[in-house]
Amino acid sequence: MTEAFERGVVVMSIDTEMLWGYHDELNETSFEARYPNSPETHTKLLKRLTDAGVSATWFVVGALALPENTRLLHCRPFLERLRDATPAQEIGLHGGLTHLLWKDVRTSRQSARLELRAGIDALAELCGPPVSFSFARNLEAFHELLPQHGIRCYRTLPPTVSWRLGRTLPGAMLRGLDEVRCARPPVVWPSQVIPQLWSIPASMFLYPIGAARARVIGLRSRVARFSRGIKAAARRRGVFHFCFHPENLAESPQGFHLLDDMLEKLIGAERRGDIEILTMREVLARVERQPFYVWKK
Repeated sequence: MTEAFERGVVVMSIDTEMLWGYHDELNETSFEARYPNSPETHTKLLKRLTDAGVSATWFVVGALALPENTRLLHCRPFLERLRDATPAQEIGLHGGLTHLLWKDVRTSRQSARLELRAGIDALAELCGPPVSFSFARNLEAFHELLPQHGIRCYRTLPPTVSWRLGRTLPGAMLRGLDEVRCARPPVVWPSQVIPQLWSIPASMFLYPIGAARARVIGLRSRVARFSRGIKAAARRRGVFHFCFHPENLAESPQGFHLLDDMLEKLIGAERRGDIEILTMREVLARVERQPFYVWKK
């Protein structure tokens, strides 16, 4: 079989949503208590990545790009810095204009279409039209709408039982067990879902690092699993796709220490020639340059 990549690939994707992602669960006060200094965390994260020379894919809720100036619902100045950053950062769309849950029973195809169009327009005015997408809370539906609006790739869930079980007690327990035993995240490959639309599955989401979880599962498991994912991608010449929210790093004073350790391992592997760091858009470009390759999940 033709090799998918000459070297292993690491993709970092970041769901960028601020209060939009929690508006049905937290009010502004409880959000700030749980994720202190969220806007500053975004700025700090971008600086860490650019200082390390790392390009990432930032999946942005469209409303964050609007010119309004509500602190936890809009961040246009930050997105301008993100757009102009070096090395280049990819800006994709997350959910739509307002973090729409596409699989909610109240969401119709028409409402998803309107949200998608409005989200794309909001980003396009500021950053150019996105080609990558992530569903809010990973709840997928109406895939055919994506290529109709210029979206050519999206992130889907890790191919593991723990994630297929979703937000259930068994799923949560299995995800916790993965952390306890420092399970190797799966290596993934792009897969064509329908014509003109590719999925690039996640390998690993950053397990919560708040005080309650950290008391049960030590923080170092996150770094250990990240390192194992890099090594597996290098060995199999596949993709290690690491995903998180900026707010994840705000949950603990140790958040950016963990990120620094991960970036150190990532840059070391890149310098050794074991892997290369790509965005979702760049992975898509590799796929489209190799039409002869039979891509499989």
